[in-house]
Amino acid sequence: MIKVFLVEDQGLVRDAISALLSLDFNIEVIGQACDGQAALDHLSSLSNVLLPDIVLSDIEMPNINGIELSEQIAAKHPSIKVVIMTTFSRAGYIRRSLSAGVTGFILKEAPSEDLVNALKKVMLGQKVIDPELAINALDDSDPLTDKERKALKLASDGLKTSEIAKQLFISEGTTRNYLSDAIAKLNATNRIDAARIAKQKGWL
Repeated sequence: MIKVFLVEDQGLVRDAISALLSLDFNIEVIGQACDGQAALDHLSSLSNVLLPDIVLSDIEMPNINGIELSEQIAAKHPSIKVVIMTTFSRAGYIRRSLSAGVTGFILKEAPSEDLVNALKKVMLGQKVIDPELAINALDDSDPLTDKERKALKLASDGLKTSEIAKQLFISEGTTRNYLSDAIAKLNATNRIDAARIAKQKGWL
């Protein structure tokens, strides 16, 4: 029996996926969460014997997204495998997901049997990623540093330079440098345009 914990911010989608997985006799959905923070809070409350085998998570969610969730699970609960699902086939998402230790990357528009089979393969120790998406990921590398990405993400959330500096524990001058470098690397006109480009690529 494969124990799955489902993380998805849209309630109807979450319930539909849970119902779908429960149709398979080899899969049991043992819990659900609406975002990465709620998932981490729940996992932290469980003893090791009650932890899921697989966390099946969406990417784009409020608070903590799927990739950030994957990174924290790898650090705190290394026995748990993570499978990402998304409606976006962005190469940047795949690269970042793999770096975060994700073992599966599934598009939501894939047939339901593909999702079930992917979970079973991941449970057997295999990585499941669409070959075409994997090739795209190799061809489209993210030029942003981690600091630039974080500064750009906060800027896209509407934070001012001073507020970004406080969040990242750096000076305002360093913050402006990070944002300027990100804008230049992405050939953008300003920080908002840079954030838009990075999001389209799946880098943000």
